[in-house]
Amino acid sequence: MTFSDYFFLFAGMGLVTYLPRTLPLLYLAHKQLPQWMIDWLSLIPVAVLSALLAPSLFVDAEHRSFSLGKPELIVAIPTLIFALKTRSLGGTVLVGMFLYWLAGIFM
Repeated sequence: MTFSDYFFLFAGMGLVTYLPRTLPLLYLAHKQLPQWMIDWLSLIPVAVLSALLAPSLFVDAEHRSFSLGKPELIVAIPTLIFALKTRSLGGTVLVGMFLYWLAGIFM
């Protein structure tokens, strides 16, 4: 492939990547969204994080089965409680790492 082929390939990929993101942003920048839509959109980060965490917490990858005894889940529960009580990101990370280290020693 020549340089111009690569250039058009990367330009096309950039266009396809950023155009769907910028068009709604530009269109909605000066519009007031209804409150129900703002409430609905605020749930998206929670849903994405849940979808990313649930398989690693509940599914045993080796046997592809549902498991409630995984160390990750056992560590996640007190870490979540600590996070809800303190609202400290750094403390939550440290507590989670420490508890995971302890789980590795005892389990």
